[in-house]
Amino acid sequence: MNSPARIAGLAVLVAAIALPFLPGVPPYWITIASYIAMSAIVALGIVVLTGVAGVVSFGQAMFVGFGAYTTAILTTRYGWNALATLPVAILIAGALAWGIGAITLRLKGHYLPVATIAWNISFFYLAGSLDFFRRFDGISGIPPISLAGFDLSDGSRFYFLALGLLVAAYVLTRNLLDSRVGRSIRALRGGALAAESFGVDTGRARILAFVYAGVLAAVSGWLYAHFQRAINPTPFNITVSIDYLLMAVAGGVGHLGGAILGAGLVTVVRDKLQDILPALIGTQGNFETIVFGVVLILILQFAPEGLWPHVRRLFGETRRRPPTVLEAGSAGTHRAMPPKGEDVLRVSKLRKTFGGLVAVNDVSFSVGAGEIVGLIGPNGAGKSTSFNLITGVLAASAGEVRVRGEDITGWPARRIARLGVARTFQHVKLVHGMSVIDNVALGRHLLGRASAVRGALRLDREEEAAIFAEAHRQLARVGLAEHADAIASELALGQQRLVEIARALCLDPVLLLLDEPAAGLRHNEKVALADLLRKVRDSGVSILLVEHDMDFVMGLTDRLVVMNFGAELAQGRPAEIQRNPAVLEAYLGSAA
Repeated sequence: MNSPARIAGLAVLVAAIALPFLPGVPPYWITIASYIAMSAIVALGIVVLTGVAGVVSFGQAMFVGFGAYTTAILTTRYGWNALATLPVAILIAGALAWGIGAITLRLKGHYLPVATIAWNISFFYLAGSLDFFRRFDGISGIPPISLAGFDLSDGSRFYFLALGLLVAAYVLTRNLLDSRVGRSIRALRGGALAAESFGVDTGRARILAFVYAGVLAAVSGWLYAHFQRAINPTPFNITVSIDYLLMAVAGGVGHLGGAILGAGLVTVVRDKLQDILPALIGTQGNFETIVFGVVLILILQFAPEGLWPHVRRLFGETRRRPPTVLEAGSAGTHRAMPPKGEDVLRVSKLRKTFGGLVAVNDVSFSVGAGEIVGLIGPNGAGKSTSFNLITGVLAASAGEVRVRGEDITGWPARRIARLGVARTFQHVKLVHGMSVIDNVALGRHLLGRASAVRGALRLDREEEAAIFAEAHRQLARVGLAEHADAIASELALGQQRLVEIARALCLDPVLLLLDEPAAGLRHNEKVALADLLRKVRDSGVSILLVEHDMDFVMGLTDRLVVMNFGAELAQGRPAEIQRNPAVLEAYLGSAA
């Protein structure tokens, strides 16, 4: 059944298609609608780049310029057909975006958006200074687009082309974000560390978002050049880049619908202000820029998520439906578990220093196949740091870590995850803007193969169905099946920890590292968790856990490793550790 929101969206599309046929609509408004469509295509890319991936860019007008200048040069100097220049514009913009992104995305904090400003300014003056681009005089005589014998220089015909490309860009973007690759991009905002721990190459995901936004901007530039029939550097300066960002922020930078809403509002309001403000003030000037600055401040103050969430609430919330879930038995192949007696994890003389502080001091222990080992000790003993060293989140200062005999010391987290090493975190690291089921499916990232192109074209449905089947199975194992469609941040802390465990199990691990998994759980939930972990162990998975609830630890683990001040204090079975005088003095006795 269609929701009110979907019906409203369909009604808007029908109205947009019918616009040129409505009686009394002047050609000027068709022109404005074309500009809205072109701007919305750019804003959709900004939603992916800034709202989803968390990368703020003030350089999108530059990529619009790449598309515009490519088609202008090819059609006016070399006689290319306008349609034939579109794939070339996409390839050139994509290649330049990849190169610029590879350099720029290494920067952190405020340096990154400042660098995008520098790139845009450089392009503006480069285009205005070189004869190849005809300097600030620009390139004129750009031919109109001809499609199937129809000349699209007519305003209404061009409008339908721009609207069609906007719809295509919206559908492709929605499909991309709902795919395996899209989840990796969505995980960048608030969950990059967890994403790396489940095999996501976050650097590659950031560049992909950067390139995708640049390609959409180039498509808009291609349209713009053939609509205006002449270009110069002015429409591609830093001020226009800020306008594009304003469109996305005003509409709702985290929402695809917000890109279209923002483009429409900013384009229409700016056009009207250019007529109204000079008449009110009595002099000419770019006063609309001042008004937009004030409006942006008000939006950030009172509607930081933009206007789209407020509009969407009027029609009811809609959430993406995951692919049709396959039967659990067809959820994919599973790893072969190591034989009993094999050392799945062996840590030897592991050491980590931060300046003069020794956080982990020559710790050695092992975890056998199908064994639960507890890592316990007072706060600050170095337990979580040891987890981070084992999983590649931190680099060891000395020592060695082996998984199934392979030396993984110094490996990045995503490479270690490929060996079947999964983990949870002391402080829950979920992508809170994503649903519970999407967070769990992220743990299955490495077992998927579909590319961004397959995801955008919806050719990944069988793989996605298998991924979600496994995600549902693991959610059911931890008792959260009924919360699959909830937003992760809406759950209680204890439930969020269970989501983390389900995500870790979705990797199909041979080694599971759990950092305080019982924290925030009620007694009955702890009992259920202990039963689950025993079943996981019995299936052949090795478990290393950090936990402060001694009743939970003593009743669950096969062996214990006790740390104190970064060093190993004792090892043994739970009964032995409970009688160890040094452990009683340093930890258990004081806890009691």
